[in-house]
Amino acid sequence: MLSRKTKYAINALVYLARYEDEQPISVSRIAEDRHIPLKFLEAILTELKNARILKSKKGKYGGYSLNGRPEEIDLAQVVRLFDGAIALLPCVTHDYYEPCEECVDEETCGIRQVALEIRNATVARLKGATLASILERERKMRE
Repeated sequence: MLSRKTKYAINALVYLARYEDEQPISVSRIAEDRHIPLKFLEAILTELKNARILKSKKGKYGGYSLNGRPEEIDLAQVVRLFDGAIALLPCVTHDYYEPCEECVDEETCGIRQVALEIRNATVARLKGATLASILERERKMRE
């Protein structure tokens, strides 16, 4: 299950992608329009900026903007940033590998193989879900 932080981050990113031509967009505008607590959103956007998914501009007309095209930013990046590994077991994670304590032989473990297939399919779907594709889905559902 996605954490609230991840859901808010995705919502903010989709919002920024939707209003790409109006960027930078203030934190208060995003918070108000997306119903996200301001202080929580500020921390989330700072993490996204530190991860180079967003960029910011200070001053009266400052705010946040995407640091790339909506086609280049996918949900796998965001989920990993805020929720960590995208896997059911630590022995199948890409960036957070740990052997399972109860495993006798990883190479012949059927449970590991199932978890690996699920992880691979999930990562593929999340990488395919870009900000642009989310906006396109929303557009199609409104039609």
